[in-house]
Amino acid sequence: MQTSSREIAQVNSDVLSNTHSGPQTVGQLEAALLNLFPKNDALEWDKTGIIVGDPCAKLTGVAIALDATLEAVRIASELGASVVLTHHPVFLGGMEEIHPYMQGRIGSDAVVYEAISRGLALMNFHTCLDTSEQALHVLPSMLNLAFETVLQPFDHARQKGFGSLCSIKPDESGLSLSQLAARCVAVFGRMPRVWGNENLVLSKVATTTGSAGDLLQSCLDASCDCLVCGEVRYHSALDALAAGLSIIELGHDVSELPLCAVLASATGSVGVPEDVIHVIDQSYNWWTPEASRR
Repeated sequence: MQTSSREIAQVNSDVLSNTHSGPQTVGQLEAALLNLFPKNDALEWDKTGIIVGDPCAKLTGVAIALDATLEAVRIASELGASVVLTHHPVFLGGMEEIHPYMQGRIGSDAVVYEAISRGLALMNFHTCLDTSEQALHVLPSMLNLAFETVLQPFDHARQKGFGSLCSIKPDESGLSLSQLAARCVAVFGRMPRVWGNENLVLSKVATTTGSAGDLLQSCLDASCDCLVCGEVRYHSALDALAAGLSIIELGHDVSELPLCAVLASATGSVGVPEDVIHVIDQSYNWWTPEASRR
């Protein structure tokens, strides 16, 4: 007989109750993670923590994803989780109406409806995660760059902020833009879009997850040769290139999917057992002909 999601949730709840002294409710998990990713590190327009759900609900498992999609909510329910923990908020503005999913209709309200109907909480840590020390070291580490400092540090915490300023390690002197772009393909498995002379020898490289936003001028002020980011506006990239800044665009989600591992590690560090933490693979939402060619 197939085990139901409710039965799995009960087993997970028993594991959580009997094997650790960490968070036992959704609200306790939120409070523990807010100690790692404080709300005052988030931008003022952002949403942080629980967006949907009951803070007093039992914690039966945590499903981690970049985005709170219908599929992610359904997978989380099947895994017996009580929380979908994401990087991106399921919505930013207010919602006038909340309806179940209907074919041909676009709207994140269907995700909210699905989560509520399944008794799942939706929780996210967005810009307060982007600006954390953990997140700032992710891309430099993956690309074998030497992290030096934060490109746009906070006044209240200089070790946090937006963007990472990196140098080329001594044993990789002479690394070119073409070679760094090829490394991005090897590391992320996706074809980036590259702005700049492929033979340019790099000295200083900045990295940032997601949108480059207003970091382009900061990169130029710091004498960067190249910015590795998730995405950049077309005309902004043209202007930056004319001013001497090359850009490697990974894709917004490609640059941020590694942050799911940061969330998983943080969830484990606050006392949630590893066997009830699940990372949902969202790396194949889109594809390119090069990637699918046989």
